[in-house]
Amino acid sequence: MTAATRATRVGEDLNRALHTVLERDPAAYFLGEDVADPYGGAFKIAAGLSSRFPDRVLSTPISEGGIAGAGAGLALMGDTAIVEMMFADFVTLALDHVLNFAGKSVAMYGRRVPMRLIVRCPTGGNRGYGPTHSQSLQKLFLGFPGINVFEVSPFHPNEALFETMLAAAEPCVLFEDKVLYTRPMFADGIVDDLLRYELLPGTPGGGPIARVFAVDDAPPDWVLLAPGGLTDRVCGALRSLLLDEELSCQALVPSRLYPFDLDPLLPLLAGARRICVVEDGTAGGSWGETVAQAVHRALWGALTAPVLTVHAAQLPIPAAGHLEREVLVQQTTIHSAVLEASR
Repeated sequence: MTAATRATRVGEDLNRALHTVLERDPAAYFLGEDVADPYGGAFKIAAGLSSRFPDRVLSTPISEGGIAGAGAGLALMGDTAIVEMMFADFVTLALDHVLNFAGKSVAMYGRRVPMRLIVRCPTGGNRGYGPTHSQSLQKLFLGFPGINVFEVSPFHPNEALFETMLAAAEPCVLFEDKVLYTRPMFADGIVDDLLRYELLPGTPGGGPIARVFAVDDAPPDWVLLAPGGLTDRVCGALRSLLLDEELSCQALVPSRLYPFDLDPLLPLLAGARRICVVEDGTAGGSWGETVAQAVHRALWGALTAPVLTVHAAQLPIPAAGHLEREVLVQQTTIHSAVLEASR
């Protein structure tokens, strides 16, 4: 496949979506550390933006609180602000500005105030970056009124994703798996020779949910729910479980993690009777546990077993590759967990 015909990579699709936002909205700003050309950000997602929009794409000092605070201030004044945390781990330094200021500003002035703020967070491990540059911290933003949590996937075009987030007019935290940046966007309902996908109607403001299934679309033994950053590992597990264990599995991949409305998915989930929720982060107040509890409450009479959860080990993430793989969720982790629970 030539460079001219190869599939667009997720990172390239994100870059195009950011160009589109800034082109369409003259009140849109992009802030972050080293985002100006020629560097274009640590993962090059901002490449070319400052050359096209030099007055609205600004490299900042190394201050996550300052970056998020400036973005929240722009949003409060009616502008659109997209801010980049160089690594998701560092968003912990901006929690006050995002949760207390931006999240509350939507509703605490006696009238609804639109807050078009998107906080981009490159997340996840499997790149050998070690314990302070590899975490998946989605759980930190769950349950806060006015805060929406999204995650990039190769099923959801990023231009539409940004439209959804900006239309919400509420602060959105967008998690972007760093390994996923190099993976191709899927198109035309095809994942590979064995797997297909379709986009199911989502809830208002939530965007569509991708359903991944084998070509025969047989009734599934299991349905796996997982954020977009796990796509490669989940799809690999779907393949190996079918080919090696004769277990038919489907996956559901939402673009919005919070608020998460389970109701549209209940018919699909009830038909499987066995459910697994997979996440990259650790257990304990997590997205996976929240979804598992909601599924169990809604379908406890139809399930043949408790909802299975798969998550990272309760350990700091090592830099050494062989140890990192032991701590983080891999395709084999999902395969083994589902197989064991099927016995």
